[in-house]
Amino acid sequence: FRLALIQLHVSAVKSDNLQRACGLVREASAKGAKVVALPECFNSPYGTQYFKEYAENIPGESTQKLSEVAKECSIYLVGGRSIPEEDGGKLYNTCTVFGPDGAVVAKHRKVHLFDINIPGKIQFKESETLSPGNSFSMFDTPYCKVGLGICYDLRFAEMAQIYEQKGCQLLIYPGAFNLTTGPAHWELLQRGRAVDNQVYVATVSPARDEKASYVAWGHSTAVNPWGEVIAKAGAEETVIYADIDLKKLAEIRQQIPILSQKRCDLYGIEMKK
Repeated sequence: FRLALIQLHVSAVKSDNLQRACGLVREASAKGAKVVALPECFNSPYGTQYFKEYAENIPGESTQKLSEVAKECSIYLVGGRSIPEEDGGKLYNTCTVFGPDGAVVAKHRKVHLFDINIPGKIQFKESETLSPGNSFSMFDTPYCKVGLGICYDLRFAEMAQIYEQKGCQLLIYPGAFNLTTGPAHWELLQRGRAVDNQVYVATVSPARDEKASYVAWGHSTAVNPWGEVIAKAGAEETVIYADIDLKKLAEIRQQIPILSQKRCDLYGIEMKK
């Protein structure tokens, strides 16, 4: 099946972001995509100073638009970090997924918050405004089972291993690495997650805006279970496509059967919630 990754240029005007995102979703569907993914923070600028201002409840304005376009196009739509979600007085970095009937099939709240301090380069602390999610998020399609993470979640190998154990063959991470971490680790982490678990891994970033307070790396990417990059964007707004070949995935797992050869008598990864 065909996967589309929409690397959207995000402005400060929510209505414009929503309109352009829905237009690109329709374009991707017209080109045969059955699963379409939007980037992290697609309806607002990325930054702790913006989260409260742009926050919505779920359901709300942004998720309603995504539901409508998913149903119109009869696709699975991964809504990036569609919105900073407000719930019970807390804010979450939340990704909603909609099925071909427009219904919500998954909602992932970012588990690992991005709190870093690289002297002389970048300091950022999501926990100043956001609360972490506390669960794994998976959804079934007629094609395969899909696991979800958001941005910083990509760095935690245990999370991807749990998804593989639960039968996921594709992992999707809406994300917004910056100009320091992006060139260093963005592709490296994706290829690592793909090879370790013999799954497809896709990451979808906002397009780069040099004038933004937080500048995203871009380079939305799809990697196959052999660790090969099969689709990759540059920095500009674009839509890239990857054909997910589950027969190839099965062949790779048969050729190098690491998943059945793990020494579970010596070690293991456990999902607690």
